[in-house]
Amino acid sequence: MDGDSLCGDNDDFDWDSEDEKEIENFASSSSSSLRLPQVETRSSSAEASSSVGSTSGSKMINHFVKMGFPEKMVAEAIQENCKGEEDEDSILETLLKYSTSSSASSSGSKLFDRFVGMGFAEKMVAKAIQENGEGDADSVLETLLTYAAIGKSPQEQPNNDSDHCSSGHEGSFLDDFSDVDSADDEVITKTVSDEDNKLAFLRRMGYKEADASIAITRCGTEATISELADFICAAQIAKAEDAFFAEDEKKPKHLDKQKKRSFLESDMLEKKRQKGLENGDDEGVRLPNPMVGFGVPTEPGIVTCRTLSEAAIGPPFFYYENVALAPKGVWQTISRFLYDVEPEFVDSKHFCAAARKRGYVHNLPIHNRFPLLPLPPHTIHEALPLTRKWWPAWDERTKLNCLQTCIASAKLTEKIRKALEAYEGEPPLHVQKFILDECRKWNLVWVGRNKVAPLEADEVEMLLGFPRNHTRGGGISRTDRYKSLGNSFQVDTVAYHLSSLKDLFPRGINVLSLFSGIGGAEVALHRLGIRLKNVVSVEISNVNRSIMSCWWEQTNQTGNLIHIEDVQHLTADRLEHLMTMYGSFDLVVGGSPCNNLAGSNRHHRDGLEGKESSLFFDYCRILDVVKSLTSRYS
Repeated sequence: MDGDSLCGDNDDFDWDSEDEKEIENFASSSSSSLRLPQVETRSSSAEASSSVGSTSGSKMINHFVKMGFPEKMVAEAIQENCKGEEDEDSILETLLKYSTSSSASSSGSKLFDRFVGMGFAEKMVAKAIQENGEGDADSVLETLLTYAAIGKSPQEQPNNDSDHCSSGHEGSFLDDFSDVDSADDEVITKTVSDEDNKLAFLRRMGYKEADASIAITRCGTEATISELADFICAAQIAKAEDAFFAEDEKKPKHLDKQKKRSFLESDMLEKKRQKGLENGDDEGVRLPNPMVGFGVPTEPGIVTCRTLSEAAIGPPFFYYENVALAPKGVWQTISRFLYDVEPEFVDSKHFCAAARKRGYVHNLPIHNRFPLLPLPPHTIHEALPLTRKWWPAWDERTKLNCLQTCIASAKLTEKIRKALEAYEGEPPLHVQKFILDECRKWNLVWVGRNKVAPLEADEVEMLLGFPRNHTRGGGISRTDRYKSLGNSFQVDTVAYHLSSLKDLFPRGINVLSLFSGIGGAEVALHRLGIRLKNVVSVEISNVNRSIMSCWWEQTNQTGNLIHIEDVQHLTADRLEHLMTMYGSFDLVVGGSPCNNLAGSNRHHRDGLEGKESSLFFDYCRILDVVKSLTSRYS
């Protein structure tokens, strides 16, 4: 044994030189030779014993190795029991203990790695596992979330009886959470509710906040993260299955009259959508410059004829308007849904003193057009002659920009006045630029020395072609007047397009006016001398309906004006009822809301999928129904 021990020490020793090795070898050999007889005796006895034990141990090791235990583990178990084959049961029991311990260690390691991978600090995870044990992952997670919420583990909570925390305590707190990422740091610094904590954790796991919130509401705040995650996954699977089976459902064979018509309406729209997907809607429409459409009074006859598809040819005639500068793909979609008719883009600056870039899709004749008389003023000074006296030479504007639904504030006009009063003569270029930018943006005009002002509502009415006081009085506020006017047609432009209908309807016309507003189309037809026999006006605004009714009475219209509040309430049955009473519609006119199309709306410029602008599809739906019913009531 001493010899074995000495040899073992020699194997582990770190020799510094060959001389030292020689000295030690000599000493070792001398010592061994002095005790040689004793060593030999012991060695012989040990060899005999080892020979018997080796054979027996080898069989035992092979026996348990064949059972699937590692050889090293078997050897350790045999050594621990030291009873050979006679105690095989004890060895097996020891091996099973080793296996259980090894499995638990592996499981604990996986659990530890799992939570560290989620972003929790290693020390925090270790403490949570120690508190709850390795077999309850949900409890460990709950403990970790609690640690994150209160900012430290329970062992590190300061003494509630003390009003002061030592610097040493603060240091240990920072050390324990130094591995937590920045997102967790914000959570640690403030106390949040358990519900908010679970919501935040589910979001970090990749679930949507809305789904996580619903899961917490349905399952309760006591539910574990695992239960909440299971609920969300189950809901997503159910939703996917519903969508899948909904696509495979066959159309019902027996539908009542109303449902059948609703189905036909949606089916027509869906076919047009699919056509757009096949042809592609991502190509942008190139707007013409100058924006004069098929011709304007100053440049008539640019386009004298065009070809329409068979589906687009009336009756009825239709006329649709919206902003020209819409998001990419919008005008392709509008054109496709309106029988592939090419849009006519026109800027109203060719008709009046204010710009208004609009696109018009219609099946009206484009020859024999004529403008309203007298011709409206075409420049700012012609429209507002009193401004000429105060207009500075460095403001070279001759046209106003698009008339909006709101006006500049008094603070802005005061700021401009003070900026100008700081200089006796002409202001420097940078001041001029600032003032001109604001004047163009808000359509400010010069009303005195160093004084600019927004347009009055009466002036806006005149520029848009409406009669004086069209929106004034009757309980209509100044703000409502600007809003209603800003969303209206430019009457002179629309009248020029509709003028080709005068010879076609000498006895009058039946109009379905969708999104009527303050009656721009009706005013245009009236000024053209086309009698309004029956007008079904669909307008959701009480203010606009009131303005329209007042105009109808004041102009002594002899026809019928029927108000409907919402285009979405104008069903096929209701259209059929109206056409039964008043005859077929000769003209379907309107312009759906541009809220989600206009460039000034940066927050909700969602195109035709937007909440307001998607009403365009109701225009298409109604037009399709009218076309299908027209042959019956014409």
